[in-house]
Amino acid sequence: MTIREMNLYRRYFDLVAAGRKTIEVRVQYPNLRNLKAGDHIRFVCGRDDALTRVKRVARYTSFEEMLDAEGAANVNPDSPREQQLANIRRIYGPEKEALGVLAIEIELLRPATA
Repeated sequence: MTIREMNLYRRYFDLVAAGRKTIEVRVQYPNLRNLKAGDHIRFVCGRDDALTRVKRVARYTSFEEMLDAEGAANVNPDSPREQQLANIRRIYGPEKEALGVLAIEIELLRPATA
């Protein structure tokens, strides 16, 4: 079983840890190209962590395409689509988006622990 560790900003970590965020967005860095259903991801924020299982990985050419296909509420249920797009693009510039966009569908296995 593969367990990857990924850092998250607090506002996103809290949504994952509560089971409310079911799609994690990343760009297709080389180390994520072989991410697949069944893999585990331990999301970390400070001293807190939450264990999830990957249900599905979808690939897109842009953040807009991904949000339209996956539904903004699955990415961040507390933020409207346009705000999410602006936030994602602040994290990942155009050169990162050009690598390809991943929508990682996750399910919470173990809530946050500190």
